[in-house]
Amino acid sequence: MDLDSRRADPGRRLGNGEIDIIQAPPHDLLPILSQDRNAKLFDSNPLGSQYEFRFNTLFKPFDDPRIRHAAMVAFGQEEFLKATIGDPKYYKVCKAPFICGTPLGSDEGMKDVLNQDAVRARELLRQAGYDGTPVVLMQATDVAAMTNLGPVAKAQLEAAGFKVDMQSMDWQTLVVRRAKKDPPDKGGWSALFTYSGAADILNPVSANLFNASCDKATYGWPCDAEIEKLRDAFARETDPAKQKQIAMELQKRWVEAPTFVDLGQLYQPSALRTNIDGMLAAPATVFWNITKK
Repeated sequence: MDLDSRRADPGRRLGNGEIDIIQAPPHDLLPILSQDRNAKLFDSNPLGSQYEFRFNTLFKPFDDPRIRHAAMVAFGQEEFLKATIGDPKYYKVCKAPFICGTPLGSDEGMKDVLNQDAVRARELLRQAGYDGTPVVLMQATDVAAMTNLGPVAKAQLEAAGFKVDMQSMDWQTLVVRRAKKDPPDKGGWSALFTYSGAADILNPVSANLFNASCDKATYGWPCDAEIEKLRDAFARETDPAKQKQIAMELQKRWVEAPTFVDLGQLYQPSALRTNIDGMLAAPATVFWNITKK
């Protein structure tokens, strides 16, 4: 069976009544599913999710915050979203790391980044003394919503003067490898892609990729005392207005020394048989309250 047939098969099985729910159908199948009289689409997570490019800050080139900032200048979100999602109905260009349309959603301090400015990024690399160390970029090829992120990143980084060694693998291999602290040329890595549900990243405390507590941080292990000071201040503050000001100060510092790059928002509807009712809107798919006629 060819790849297109395998991808379309869940849609046929839904239409034939063999299965009732496809939790995350590939976006290129959504137009077909939306026209199937036996199927309906339901977005249980209206806040969506966020694509992220994660740095490994332990080794060159991304041990230097100036070079990480240059990558943020080199990137532009829309090409990533077009390559992975395609239909603007299911994505949003959004610089706000704490999600557009939420209390802390803002592009404060981000006017000069995420504009796909290769010329400016190249100059920043020159000023930082980038020596051509390759970016070992891990690309997962078996997650439909992420596979095409790698080639877009490679092209945008190379346009800015980075050398990129993109290495393709399945997601489980990537997850195992991302935990390693080996140098990139000895089986480690420089960067990877992930995405987070919006509900998990609405503030500096819950958004784990902001954690810059060195060895205590998650994979990538960024180390930035100023970011951690502001995260702590946010956690201790009880006044929402003051919390927002702290978050904006943290965001401006993060742009200078990014721990990751946010690459836009995506929305993932589920496909259901028309005789399925009661699916709840929630940050993660839940199966209580569902009935089948």
